Amino acid sequence: MSREEQVLARIEKARRRRPKVREERITLAHGAGGKATHTLIEAVFVDAFRNPELERLEDGAALAIDGARLAFTTDSYVVSPLFFPGGDIGDLAVNGTVNDLAMCGARPLHLSCGFILEEGFAVADLQRIVASMAAAAAAAGVQIVTGDTKVVERGKADGCFVTTAGVGVRERDLALSAAGARPGDRVLVSGPIGDHGVTIMLARGELDISADLVSDTAPLHGIAAALLDAGGGGVRCLRDATRGGVATICNEVATASQVAVVLDEAAVPVRPVVTGASEMLGIDPLYVACEGRFVAVVAPDRADAALAALRAHPLGEDAAIIGTIADDPPGMVLLKTAFGGTRIVDMLVGDPLPRIC
Repeated sequence: MSREEQVLARIEKARRRRPKVREERITLAHGAGGKATHTLIEAVFVDAFRNPELERLEDGAALAIDGARLAFTTDSYVVSPLFFPGGDIGDLAVNGTVNDLAMCGARPLHLSCGFILEEGFAVADLQRIVASMAAAAAAAGVQIVTGDTKVVERGKADGCFVTTAGVGVRERDLALSAAGARPGDRVLVSGPIGDHGVTIMLARGELDISADLVSDTAPLHGIAAALLDAGGGGVRCLRDATRGGVATICNEVATASQVAVVLDEAAVPVRPVVTGASEMLGIDPLYVACEGRFVAVVAPDRADAALAALRAHPLGEDAAIIGTIADDPPGMVLLKTAFGGTRIVDMLVGDPLPRIC
């Protein structure tokens, strides 16, 4: 057995183990979207709440109630700083929940919002966040119809945390799932990756870099609908590339479908400033979060039409086909590098950029 085959065998053996949280305390890695997050979710939450819909591990639940096809999702936002170039925690919360519904193939309708506020938080900042949420909801065509507010003692939170939930209607009879990828399918991304994560890092002032870069936070239901109209039943899966970035999404697809995802490094759209900042941080842009980009897996005979639909939308002019689905090695993501080699793109344990969403 070659060295490469030995490495692949060890990785596959590790993945087959029953998920188990080995740490005695929760760490930041458990909330970062990588291996530690997946282990926590599967070993604690899925194990306790087990049901077929939850076990799909999609961005939202696809529900059928009295003949109506609905999607339901929830998410929490703890971004630091609260205000950053291109957005803030308010529009991030609205767009993030709208996007999770869109990835289920749904038209978003209604949202709830919950606030956890720290004693001493400025009312003016709260009003600014709420105004941002209202504007984002209006732009996305959704209504915030219910909510909750809690205040905790000074030092018990970081100013403001927001939780949103959303419901939408699935108007197309499609079964979108990370488990639906098939050999020969194409992997598409809707635009340049990593803008949000790098914007947050620059906003924290931890890097001595000045760059004309803003978060890509945006509602994706419009561009997702355009893709679904063009791709029809050939669209296998949609996932927005938030925590863990494109690399984590591709690993989720590879594992759920037991296929290989083969990416072409030269085809992945990345802005030069994101590449430069990522190099300074020692990370790969493939792992950097987006808040207005998604990954789609599309049948080969519908890929060109899907790409054209993405590029025709204002949010997708730089969309690209970045890879293909193969049958071997199952459960793995491989990257064809610009130097002509191939390397494994595994899921990280944690996230090199904490508190980004």
